Amino acid sequence: MNRLGDWLARGAPGRGGELLALLLGMAMTAAFAPLGLWWLAAPLLALLFLVLDDNAPAVARRRAYLFGLGLFGVGVSWVFVAIHVYGQTAWPVAVLLTALFVAFLALFHALFGWLAARLGARLPDGWRLTMLWPALWVLVEWLRGWFLTGFPWLNAGYSQIDAPLAGWAAVLGVHGVALALAVSAGVLARWWRRPPRGRGWLPGLLLLLFLWSAGGAGRFIEWTRPLGEPLSVALVQGNLPQKTKWDPEAIRERLDTYAALARAHADAQLIVWPENSVTVFYHRLAEPYFKPLLAELNALSEGRTWLMAGLPYREPDGSRYYSSFASFDPASGEARFYHKRHLVPFGEYVPLEDWLRGLIGFFDLPMSGFSRGPKVQPLLHAAGHPVSVSICYEDAFGEEVIDALPAAHFLVNGSNNAWYGDSLAPHQHLEISRMRSIETGRPLLRVTTNGISALVDEHGRILQRSPQFEMAVLRGEVQPRAGATPYVRWGNAPVVGLAFLLVALAAWRARR
Repeated sequence: MNRLGDWLARGAPGRGGELLALLLGMAMTAAFAPLGLWWLAAPLLALLFLVLDDNAPAVARRRAYLFGLGLFGVGVSWVFVAIHVYGQTAWPVAVLLTALFVAFLALFHALFGWLAARLGARLPDGWRLTMLWPALWVLVEWLRGWFLTGFPWLNAGYSQIDAPLAGWAAVLGVHGVALALAVSAGVLARWWRRPPRGRGWLPGLLLLLFLWSAGGAGRFIEWTRPLGEPLSVALVQGNLPQKTKWDPEAIRERLDTYAALARAHADAQLIVWPENSVTVFYHRLAEPYFKPLLAELNALSEGRTWLMAGLPYREPDGSRYYSSFASFDPASGEARFYHKRHLVPFGEYVPLEDWLRGLIGFFDLPMSGFSRGPKVQPLLHAAGHPVSVSICYEDAFGEEVIDALPAAHFLVNGSNNAWYGDSLAPHQHLEISRMRSIETGRPLLRVTTNGISALVDEHGRILQRSPQFEMAVLRGEVQPRAGATPYVRWGNAPVVGLAFLLVALAAWRARR
């Protein structure tokens, strides 16, 4: 053990350091859902810091890149399922595309490793490991969240959704949770590299105590307040095969299934269908389908049942179409729409379309030419309350979700998880969705095509969840809430500003 500790304290020289970095990245996925071993995240990140420390920038960059390959190679392996199984692409090509995607994502970790070694070379351990490196980690994850439309999946903060540090999310968002985690890892790495003596333990212990106790206490703060009476809701999970989504012969079955489940739960004040529950343009179904269905629901519920549904919407002039969510007012029968504004590249639109269309099946999926919805849209209403709607992975972008707040009284997310089969993706996505509840202090109605649908409270706790791959209707209540968390008011600006400030202080210390 002493030899291992000495080897790590010297920056893990040799090929063993490269192998360890790769294994650390693979192991890091266990901290996220579905395993949710959140307590692993800080020690694993501390070991990564040790593997990078005391090495040249080129070595640190290579090792951080290997960590990223391990993390994303395991953590987003579900991309292969979407491309091969449902994207109708030959498996060798699907493997290649998935590998290229993972290799690209790992570049962000490589950037972190290079910057960490380059900027931290002249700093004492404490400044380097507990200030500079955590700040750089957060800034690089923040960059990954918006660069080239962004892919914030597996942000380190999500691993702490069930840990005390999650309490920081209502103040500083998921990046604030990641910063607290990275600082904790830096303290552990410093202790391992140079164990303190006597009272030398005290500063690190006090810092850990503050981060974890303040985060834990934050989970119990009521940042928002109840507004009115709870609403009875029904989240409809149809569990219809993804392969029949655009099959003309199966569309009738899809429509009949969701209509029957809605009629069976017409006593709810709000019925929510998921993304792609309806796969026909709204204008084709408005009169023959929705009008009679709404009339039936009104008769059964005495005019109090609202319906929300995910469906495609085409402009009257046919110029463009959107992935949308509709809210149907039971009194007037009027439909209002939210159009998805953060589209999935290659799934909902194809970059460089003129070049890529027709090359492989995945680049030529039905309805993969959606247009982006406007950035500013009127809020949908349901049962007398304004609602913040996100469609599929839109809820991975916290700063976009808070655009609808504090006006919205609760969150609704409709997703089509059937793209990813029995993989890690649905579990990871639920974890991400829960973080939005903590950040906003709002309950969440999350309904998916085949699971995992869930009722989540304003503290991110799961009140009910559906089984996967089964037809199910979640019944429960949602308590509308008003008010604003600090994160709703300020977004990511404070934590990003703090990270830049820490980098500036470290640079000033290095010059001295």
